[in-house]
Amino acid sequence: MSLAFVFPGQGAQAIGMGRDLADAYPEAKAVFDEVDAALSESLSSLIWDGTAEELTLTRNAQPALMATSMAAMAALKAEGVEITAAAYVAGHSLGEYSALCAAGALTLADTARLLRLRGEAMQAAVAPGVGAMAALLGLDLEGARRVAIDAAQGEVCEAANDNDPGQVVVSGHRGAVERAVEIAKGQGAKRAVLLPVSAPFHCSLMAPAAEAMAEALSHVDISDPAVPLVSNVAAHGTTNPHVILNNLVDQVTGAVRWRESVLWMAAHGVTETWEIGSGKALSGMVRRIDREIATRQVGTPDEVKAAAESLAS
Repeated sequence: MSLAFVFPGQGAQAIGMGRDLADAYPEAKAVFDEVDAALSESLSSLIWDGTAEELTLTRNAQPALMATSMAAMAALKAEGVEITAAAYVAGHSLGEYSALCAAGALTLADTARLLRLRGEAMQAAVAPGVGAMAALLGLDLEGARRVAIDAAQGEVCEAANDNDPGQVVVSGHRGAVERAVEIAKGQGAKRAVLLPVSAPFHCSLMAPAAEAMAEALSHVDISDPAVPLVSNVAAHGTTNPHVILNNLVDQVTGAVRWRESVLWMAAHGVTETWEIGSGKALSGMVRRIDREIATRQVGTPDEVKAAAESLAS
């Protein structure tokens, strides 16, 4: 068995996530405490007792999901599972920061602050209501790209997330994305739906946020990750800190090449993925990309124990 640890992105957040980990493992509680200190606020209180509306705000969801993933990693380590049990790490969008933190390339405090800034910069890049994103279900990447080109009509409409063989997300100006929804339905899409997001992520409209992240990342120390990171924008593994930093900047405006990333890991021997943190969306994508890859969620104390036992057996 060759493992990859994968880390979820925005949309996986849920009120209460990680509380049972913090209750069961002092090491997991310490993660939430350190993130709270880094942000000078009680993000953990929002995660566990706040409103879904507030948690879903990009500035909160991004560090909150990372904290929950790192709490799960701390629990795994308490059960004897080291990061080097994985051959690769990868994350979906903000999950790439979680992956880098898990692999020791970024400190937990720096990761929390970077994701708070990233969330704020992405939200500020486009005025509310100007942008949108839509999921095109039943079209492959090339089909979605053709739809986006037809829909643009002088505005921005780009393929933003290549999630799996039948799910591509487009992003851009609201009018263009709404046109893409209608065009996709006429091009054989099973469904085409606008997504409940606050900004058009992973498209060229995010250029101001990419500039903000380039500035922030230039002041952060990054180490060689303990295991290779499979980058969203490159869809292959690297341990080169300079390349990783450039990819993190490019990722803000670039597409999340998740389907290609999973295929690359499979071609390099990965036979099982562990989804570390909240939700199970990535596991579903992995199964649709390659049915030969086994999947496991690791987000509760019981799941942590079962995962650790699977390695020991």
